[in-house]
Amino acid sequence: MYERMSAWLPASRDGGLLERAIGFALTSVQGVTSEMLPRRTPCRSWNLEELLLHLRDSLAALGEGARLGRVALEPEPLVLADDPVSAVRVSAVRLLRASGALGEVSVGDRRLGGGLMAAAGAVEVAVHGWDVAQASGERRPIPPGLADELLKLCPLVVPEERGPLFAEPVDPGPDAGAGERLVAFLGRRPLG
Repeated sequence: MYERMSAWLPASRDGGLLERAIGFALTSVQGVTSEMLPRRTPCRSWNLEELLLHLRDSLAALGEGARLGRVALEPEPLVLADDPVSAVRVSAVRLLRASGALGEVSVGDRRLGGGLMAAAGAVEVAVHGWDVAQASGERRPIPPGLADELLKLCPLVVPEERGPLFAEPVDPGPDAGAGERLVAFLGRRPLG
């Protein structure tokens, strides 16, 4: 199944999509200060510091896939960083340097095409960038063009059985734009 989906994704488009998602996430983290780290986030079980470290680890895993053609099945334990914003930036830059080489990637015993890996990474990075923007008080929306493309890819990268990795969708409201529909599809509501 993943092989068919990977073939459907044009690699050149997805590399640009991942780069745009990373750009959005980097813009979202730029205003985060150490005083903000204990704040709650749309990711119910994480504060802002834990979310930043998860984003760092996601970027690092994507970079590992791009550089080595494989991603470890068991991620390294979440380790607090002296400066989680810098840790996100470093992982993002490393991924950007390697993302042009994103080919087929092994994740455990599965092989994913680079396009599917880039698509999944773009959704992950952009939505967590939105989470960071919510928690920091910036409330920056995902750019409409990026959000629209990511919404089209969600059926390929979000399993029907969402389990513990993805929250159930919420109603975005009748006048919701693409960014609002995207985060609602992934179970998020803006912080009140």
